[in-house]
Amino acid sequence: MEMSTLRSKGLFATLSTFVEVFGSAAAAANAVEAGRAPKAKHLETLGIDAAAFRSISRY
Repeated sequence: MEMSTLRSKGLFATLSTFVEVFGSAAAAANAVEAGRAPKAKHLETLGIDAAAFRSISRY
């Protein structure tokens, strides 16, 4: 494989990861603002333990 092909695949992988993280952050924020619990997959993408998140009490 050529070096430029490796670089472009790395760039697309990085962009894909960024889009996935940004999308999960937006989805989690929208859920919290609406008074719902975010989906576990979004929390896990953000590095947040879903069980720990759900154990947080609100005033």
